[in-house]
Amino acid sequence: MIELFWKVFATGPDRALMSLNSEVIAKEFNKRRWQVFTSITLGYALFYVLRLNFSVIKKPLMAAGVLNAQQLGLMGSVFFITYGLGKFTNSFLADRMNNKRFFAMGLFMSSIITVIMGFTNQFMPLVVLWGINGWFQSFGAGPCIVSLNQWFTNKERGTYYGIWFTSHNLGAAFTYLATAAIVTAYSWQLGFIMPGVFCLIGSILIYFFMHDRPESYGLPNAEEHKNPAGTAAIKAEKEKSISSLQWSVVKRPAVWILGLSSLCCYIARYAIESWGNIYLTEAKGYTTLGASGVLSVMQFAGIFGALTCGLVSDKFFNHKRNMPALIYGVLYAASIATFLWAPANPTTDMLSMCVYGFTMGALVCYLGGLMAVDICPKRAPGAAMGMIGLLSYFGAALQEMVSGYLINAHMTIVNGKKVYDFALAGDFWVGAAVASFLLAALVWNVKAED
Repeated sequence: MIELFWKVFATGPDRALMSLNSEVIAKEFNKRRWQVFTSITLGYALFYVLRLNFSVIKKPLMAAGVLNAQQLGLMGSVFFITYGLGKFTNSFLADRMNNKRFFAMGLFMSSIITVIMGFTNQFMPLVVLWGINGWFQSFGAGPCIVSLNQWFTNKERGTYYGIWFTSHNLGAAFTYLATAAIVTAYSWQLGFIMPGVFCLIGSILIYFFMHDRPESYGLPNAEEHKNPAGTAAIKAEKEKSISSLQWSVVKRPAVWILGLSSLCCYIARYAIESWGNIYLTEAKGYTTLGASGVLSVMQFAGIFGALTCGLVSDKFFNHKRNMPALIYGVLYAASIATFLWAPANPTTDMLSMCVYGFTMGALVCYLGGLMAVDICPKRAPGAAMGMIGLLSYFGAALQEMVSGYLINAHMTIVNGKKVYDFALAGDFWVGAAVASFLLAALVWNVKAED
C-alpha cells in the first residue's frame, strides 16, 4: 500500500535539460510556472469554499434543531484537529511529492465528503465526515507553498505569496454570499451539495493544468533559471538530505515562537469566521443574509491585505516582515475589539470588518507561513508550513471548543427563545489577538538559515 502511494504521488526524477537554447527554456519555464500559479491560486480558493460553507450553515442547523452551539463547537474542533495534524504530516510530505497529483486529489476527496454531508442530519455522522474533510483539506496549503518555492525565486516569494494568499479570501467571500443565497432559497443540505459538486469539477481541471517541480520536466529550478550566479549555493543545499533540512526546521526555536504567534492569530481569526454569522444575528439583530454580507466585506478587504503585504515588505522593508507584522497586529486586535464591543451599527460593523479583513489577510500570510519559510531552507518549505500549520490549527481547534462552551454555557431562555451571551467569548478572542503580535515581536532579529 505504501509502495503504491509513493509510486502514484512521489515527485518525478530529474531529467536532463530539455534544451541548450535559453529562449526555449525560458518560454517553457514561464508557461508552466504561470499554469502552476493559476492552479494553486484558484485551487486553494476552492478548498476554502468547502471549508467555510459550514460557517454559514451553522445557524440553519441550530434553527432546525439538528445541532446546538456546543455540538457545533465540537464539530469545529474535530475539523481543526484533523486539519492541523494533516497539515503537519502532509506539508512534510509535500517536500517530496508530485504536488500536481497530491493537491488535486485532496480537493477531489474534500468535494466528495462535502456532498455526502448534504445527505446527513445526525450529529455523529456529521462529526465524523467533518473530521475526514479536515484531513483532506490539509492537502491544500503545503503543496501550494512547495510549488511556489519551486517555481519562484526567494526575491519574488513575498510578492507572489501574497498574491496567492488572496485565494482564501476569494473562496471565503464567494462562500459567504453563494452559500447564504443557496441556504436561504433552498435548504442547508444544498449548502453542502452544490459547493461540493462545483469544487469536484474544479479539482479535475486543476489536475490537467498544474505541474510537478521544474527539474522533472528537464527545466532548471527557479533560482538557477533566474539567478545563475547563485547556482553554487543551490548545489550546496542539494547535497543535504531533505530529512536533515526538515529536522533543522523542527529544532529551530524561532519557528516554534512564530507558530505560537500564529496559534493566537488563528484563535481570533476563526472566532470571527466561525461564529461571526451567529454573533451578528443573535447579538446585533442581522438577518442570515445580512450577516453574511457584512462578513463577505472582510474577505474582500482581506484580498487587498494579502495582495499587498508581500509587496510592501519586499519593496519598503527590504524583504523583512517584522515591522509590518507589528503594525498589522495592533490594528487587527483593535478591529476585533471594535466589532465586538461597539454598539450595533451597520457602518461601524462594516468598517471594523474592513480593517479586520485587511490586517487578517496580511497577518495570516506573514505568521501563517511566510515568516517561517523566509528563515528556513529552500528545499524544506513544507516542513516550515507543517510546523506552523500544526500549531495554528491547534489554536483554531482550541477556539472552537472554548468558544462553543462559553457561548452555550451562558445561553438563557427568554420568552421561550434561546438568547446567547458572547461577552466572555469576545474577551477570549481579543486577548488572543493581542498575544499574537506580542509573540511575533520576539523574533524581530532572527536571520535566515544558511
